[in-house]
Order: sequence, then structure tokens, then C-alpha cells
Amino acid sequence: MCRIVGIAGFNGSSTEQIECKLCSMRDSMSHGGPDDYGKYIDGDSEVALGHRRLSILDLTSMGRQPMTSEQKDVHISYNGEVYNFKELRAELTKLGHRFISNTDTEVVLKAYIEWGQDSFAKFKGMFAVSIYDKSKGLVYLVRDSAGIKPLYYSIKDGQLVFASEIKAFKHFNKNWLEFERWKVLFLAFGFVPEPYTTLNNVYMLPKKNYLKFNIRTKSTEIAEYETNSSNENVLDSGQAETLVSEYLESAVARHMVSDAPIGVFLSGGLDSSIITALASGVSGQKINTLSVNFDDPGLSETYYQELLLSSINSTHHNITVNESDFVDNVPQIFSCMDQPTTDGVNSFFISKYAHEAGLKSVLSGLGADELFGGYPSFDRINNIQGLIKLQSIFPGIFKIFDYSGSSKYKRLSYMAIDNPLSIYMLLRGRFSINTISALLNTTTKYVEDSLVPLFMEKEFEPDMDFVSKIESNLYMQNQLLRDTDFMSMGNSLEVRVPFLDKDFLEITGSIDQGIRYDSKNLLKSCYKNIVPTEIINRKKMGFTFPFAKWFLNKLDYFVEYGNLGKSKYEKQLISDFKTGKLNWSGFWSLIVLNNYSPA
Repeated sequence: MCRIVGIAGFNGSSTEQIECKLCSMRDSMSHGGPDDYGKYIDGDSEVALGHRRLSILDLTSMGRQPMTSEQKDVHISYNGEVYNFKELRAELTKLGHRFISNTDTEVVLKAYIEWGQDSFAKFKGMFAVSIYDKSKGLVYLVRDSAGIKPLYYSIKDGQLVFASEIKAFKHFNKNWLEFERWKVLFLAFGFVPEPYTTLNNVYMLPKKNYLKFNIRTKSTEIAEYETNSSNENVLDSGQAETLVSEYLESAVARHMVSDAPIGVFLSGGLDSSIITALASGVSGQKINTLSVNFDDPGLSETYYQELLLSSINSTHHNITVNESDFVDNVPQIFSCMDQPTTDGVNSFFISKYAHEAGLKSVLSGLGADELFGGYPSFDRINNIQGLIKLQSIFPGIFKIFDYSGSSKYKRLSYMAIDNPLSIYMLLRGRFSINTISALLNTTTKYVEDSLVPLFMEKEFEPDMDFVSKIESNLYMQNQLLRDTDFMSMGNSLEVRVPFLDKDFLEITGSIDQGIRYDSKNLLKSCYKNIVPTEIINRKKMGFTFPFAKWFLNKLDYFVEYGNLGKSKYEKQLISDFKTGKLNWSGFWSLIVLNNYSPA
């Protein structure tokens, strides 16, 4: 797991100037790769690659990057883990390739040499890859099929610049302009949705896509390297249980491969308990587990954690986070925040303490709720269908909710937009259009126009699959996965997500939605024999901190820290937070808005 950076096309800059920019960008991400670093610069072809390394596989210098082929014509700078690298290595060995390291990087490099861009669909894992093929005059950028690892790029005046983090681009050009509409998007979603970022003309490469940049012609192609291949429809619950059990156990086994200390995050909920129990079973030996708890008894999950721990062999690390820990670490949280988000604080503390416990990598249960109907949004599908019908009969009726005193009901005003995006905004949106325009002192038209490019195809079926799609492609993709990446890598830690294993995603996609989304009963049936009954039967409890209490206790501090109260409207929102009309995430949004910087 690492951080990558690169420049193709020097645009009149000298090789020395490009080297300086490359190294500055690379080393701005040293937190994500503290173990080693490297660079490759081809002044004649005008290509430069940089790398920061967090050593997970083959901890020797043989894993140093950028890595070069024996013929010196293909170069790679790679971030991630390809979990099927051993199988690919065996296949490549039979085809005559020789290996000098035990890294997956060398496998990815030689897979490209053997199969070209067809190799990308063979990789099973989480990755962001850059490949420079000197003989063909091409630079490839490739992102994994689940979008777990980030890869940002900018193309302007025939020059390609890319990096693992947004903040690196400001080290290429300290005067890089911000994307003027990012604040609108952030206040609407609680994040800046792909492909947009906080910087002008800097975009996220879509998942399961490659970007091909021709150095000679300066032309660019972006395309999917694979599509969903499953055409099955599993209608039998017994068969579904067999498939889920088989494929998830295999996924966890692959995700446990490491030459560095690895652990499992155990919250006490169903998903992390399943991953922990499976990790213990497939390893056959003592594993590392990590739990974060609070001094607030109402939010502590210690009881459930201990239930699971009593049935496995582990070295357990239990950490308690209190109010002063949160306050003391707020500056560091913002330092790790590569893109603005209303979430991610929990991921920061998990990662911080996992790193301090000596772990290099941790398995997480992220992804199960989106795949198996674990969120309340799945239970609200009938209500959503009713609201859609009401909107079709009385167009514009929901606009009146923008004048409600409650932030919860204000979100109903998004239903006035005749687009599926409005459903997501109803479920998870942060502020209404009127509130955003007031906060930013702009017009509602400006806010609406900022959302237009994100609108989805109007033809859709408002069913469970649709809810899973928007929860996965909007919430998980843009918030959970992105937050997990920059908060963990900001603490020099890798987080692995077995529920998003490529094979597992394919097999779950073949299960009939009536079985798959039944409040996670499919998962419960699969693992009732290895997860304690109390955990199987407990109600879902989201992993959250006692933020509301902490913010209220230190309200004056956070108002000052967030530079809040400058306008009449901000003062009103602070008052709303005090009286419970605005939830803690809305209050935190205001602090993030004023404190986030892409520098």
C-alpha cells in the first residue's frame, strides 16, 4: 500500500524543474508511504513517476518503486493490493516470465507486459496503477473495479498530472485554482461527489476504468476495462447461503495475506464480527483485533466485542476515546482530510490506534450494509415510492418543506427535483437548496445549476437494487471508502475490505433481491454458527462517536475554531444545533466548510 504520483508532458519545464515538482508532490504524501520512496524520470519522452511505499508484501528493497522491467521499457508506480497475485504469478511463470521479488507489484508489471491492457480485468484487489510503456509511448492509469483506492488526474495543454491525493496537486502548482462549486456540493452531500474535487480541472478516475494517455499525440482515452459478467439469478435461499459462505471465506483468506503485522477491526456489530470470526478461522492461529470504545456507556459496544472475542484466539487492543481526545486531535483530523467530509473521524481514531499498536494493515466490515440491505433506506422503499407518486400528481408540492424549521424535513424539498438524485438527497442529503444559498450568499439557481451535472438517468425502477446502487455509488463510494483511505493512510495504515472482493461482489450481484436485501438475514443465516446469538439478533447500531454531546460541551471552542457566527444565518444554525433542530453532522459541516484547505 502506497502513494503514487506522476507527470507526462513537461510543457517547457526543464527535467530539473519537473523533478523538483515531482518530489515535492511525492513527499507531501509521505504519511501514506513512510517506509521507502523512489522516482523515475525520462527526460527525452517527458515522463516522470514517483512513489512512496508502505511495505506490506516483500519488505525488502526488492519491492522498491517505481519498478522497471528487465528490458527497461515498462515502468510502474503502484498503490494497492492485488490479492490473486500468486495465481497470476504461477500463470506468468508457465509463460516464461521470471521473478526476482515476492511482490504483487512485479506480478502487475509482468501481467501488463504479457497481456497489455487486457491484464487490468485479471486483477482482483484494490489498486491504483500507473504504467509507462516507453516503446508504445503510452501512460496508463488504472483504478480497481470497486473504487477502493483513489486516483486523481488533470489534463491540460497536453500535460497529464496525477496523484493519490488532492493535496499533492498544490505541490505541483501552489496557485492551483479551487473548483468554484465544491462548497455547494459539499453542503448538499456532505462530500464532493466523483468525478469532481475541490480543485479546478482535477478529477477522480472512475472505478473499473483505465485512462490511456498518448505521449506523442497528447490524446487521451478513458474506458471501462470490464463490465459485470454475472447473468445468473439465484432464487433459492439455500443456494444463496452456500455461495455467500464460500466466496466470503475465500475473500477473507486472500485479504489476510501479508508480510507485515495485520489485524481486524472489531466494532461488535454483525459485519465486523463476521469478518473477525472468519479471519480467525482461516488463519488457524492467534490474530490481532482492535476495538474503539467511548466513556459514554450508551455507546459502548464492549459487551458484544467480548462475546466474540471469547470464541476466538486473538491479541486484542481496546482503546477508549473521550472528549478531550477528540478536541486534541481535531487539527490532525483536518491534516488527514484530503477532501472535505462530514464523516471520517471514527476512521481517523481507528487508524491512529491501529498504527500505534504496531499494525500495518486492518480488515474492515465496510460494504455489507450496502450489499445486504442493512441501512434504514432499504426499509423505506415503500415510502419512497409513495413520495414519487405524490410528486408526479402534484409537481412542486415538496418545495414548501424548504421553509420547515427542521433540517430533517427540509430535505423533503429535494423531492421537487424530478430526478432519482432527489431520492438520495432525501435519504442522506445535508442541507436544502435554500439553506445552501443562504450560507454561501448566492442564488438558489446557482445551487441548482451546480447539481445539474450530477443528475442521473430519469428512467429507473425504485426498488431495492436501486437503493443499493445509490448507497454504494454515492454514499459508500464518495464518503466511506474515500474517508477510510485518507484517514488510514494519513496514519500509515492500510484498510482492507473483504466484502468488496471482486468475486464476492459478482456472486452477490446474482442473488435475487428478495433474498439478498432482507435486513441482512442472509448474512445472519450464513454465520449464526460462528457469531454469538446476541450479536446476530441485536439491532443495528451505527458506529458513531458521542459528537452531539462533545460539541455542546465545547460549543464556544468549536464556534471559535470553526470561525462560525459571521453571518446571521450561521448564528441561526448554531442556535438550531443548541435546540436540537440541527444534528451534529450539520454543525460539523459548518466547521469543515471553514477549515478545510486543499493545500
